[in-house]
Amino acid sequence: MKLNRRLRMGMVGGGRGAFIGAVHRMASRLDDQIELVAGCFSSDPEKSRLSGADFHLDPARVYPTFEDMARAEAALPKDQRIDFVSIVTRNNTHYAVAKAFLEAGINVVCDKPLAFTLAEARKLREVVRKSGKVFALTHNYTGYPMVKEAREWVRSGKLGRLLKVVVEYPQGYAISALEGADKGAITNWRADPNVAGASNCMGDIGTHAANLAKYITGLEIEEICAELTTFIPGRALDDDGNCLLRYVGGAKGILFASQISSGDENNLNIRVWGTKGGLEWLQEHPNELVFKAADQPRQVFRRGNSYLSKTAQQNSRTPFGHQEAFIEAFANVYRAAAVAIADEVSGRKPPKGGYDFPTIDDGVEGMAFVDTVVKSAAKGAKWVKFPKL
Repeated sequence: MKLNRRLRMGMVGGGRGAFIGAVHRMASRLDDQIELVAGCFSSDPEKSRLSGADFHLDPARVYPTFEDMARAEAALPKDQRIDFVSIVTRNNTHYAVAKAFLEAGINVVCDKPLAFTLAEARKLREVVRKSGKVFALTHNYTGYPMVKEAREWVRSGKLGRLLKVVVEYPQGYAISALEGADKGAITNWRADPNVAGASNCMGDIGTHAANLAKYITGLEIEEICAELTTFIPGRALDDDGNCLLRYVGGAKGILFASQISSGDENNLNIRVWGTKGGLEWLQEHPNELVFKAADQPRQVFRRGNSYLSKTAQQNSRTPFGHQEAFIEAFANVYRAAAVAIADEVSGRKPPKGGYDFPTIDDGVEGMAFVDTVVKSAAKGAKWVKFPKL
């Protein structure tokens, strides 16, 4: 349910030079329900100040540290303080930042992965539960209308009993580093284990693939057999990974993620097969969803049409034939989180069916995925049980 005003958003990270911070800001504004009013945009206080000026914010609401921001915003009158904070910092800071705001009584939207380690993720889940606040995780690919349609197909039994899942996330942006890390290579903090955690490729994009498969199919991972490879010389973390998955109930899966797949840009895709049919969805062609039956021609379903489920239609903004993509999908996560935050601010109970955005539990599961993959790879691609969450 909406308030009679915009939600007031704060942001930690995402200042000058940051890519994903700008995406979050654009997505949050798309439905005109959220307004950025405060932030700590960098660990460098001067850069934070300059970024706040870029965003035309009151200088008094631009803070030198996230700790200062959490304390100051919590001390403001209820009709002035931020309703939630968006965290777009590096992996090794997510826990501390989220904990500070939750304990200050402020709702949180956080970029993935949830934390630096599985142990941190579990501790943060306890903080969320104790706080009673909304916590949303921006696994943004769940926001695509045709991903939601795919989930409806599975839930309605259109595919029958699920047998196999193949989910892939190949990128090629790091391939230039193979011939010389100093010339034409893209390097970033995700290759630093002190910042990114135990995995680069699987932690960054493999988690998206695993989350997409879980969101659409609802299948729970039972075991993983994984191989991780570091092709780029001098790097401490993986840039390519392959996983075999065993799901609870007997379905099988294949998941691979790669940053050295020459020519691929952001080719996340998923195929799911069941006893009655299969589906196929490609992130680079997100407005189409393919249904495949054993004895019929393939059917292509397109976003924005009245023959789709109510859920898919409600998550579209433009008429059929007018393309929607990445920002709109991201915005759907923010829009769903905004409903939950508005309910929390107003003291309303959550609806019986809950809300449609990734939660703290999805974040813990993502960290468990990374932890299990790394353990399996370290054992020479042996099967490792998925931990109890």
